[in-house]
Parts: sequence; structure tokens; C-alpha cells
Amino acid sequence: MAHMIITDTCTACGSCEDVCPNKAIGHKGKVFSINPKKCKDCVGSFDEPQCVDVCPSGSCVPVAA
Repeated sequence: MAHMIITDTCTACGSCEDVCPNKAIGHKGKVFSINPKKCKDCVGSFDEPQCVDVCPSGSCVPVAA
């Protein structure tokens, strides 16, 4: 299951982009997004998705299946 960023609550701090081991997070201006093809939920790198752990606004959430 990949994650997504809720743009309405994202503060554009960039913390999530810095910690993503798969470089799945990018931005255009102050709008951040997660590439679902690259997002592997940090499996093999961490026990929990790092974007979720570092996001101060709780804007990194799992994509509903």
C-alpha cells in the first residue's frame, strides 16, 4: 500500500522528502506528492513509513485500497 500527501493540510516543510529512502516524494513549488510507483512504505529500510513519522501535520496517509 502506498502513501499520499493531503495537500490541504501539508505545510510544505520538506521533512518527508528528506527521509524517503526510495526518493518517492517530490514537489512542484510548495505542492508535495508521493509517486505511488516508487513508494514501498519503507519496507526493507524501516519498520514504519518515515514520511508518516516525520510529518508535523499528519498529511502523509495510506492510500485507501
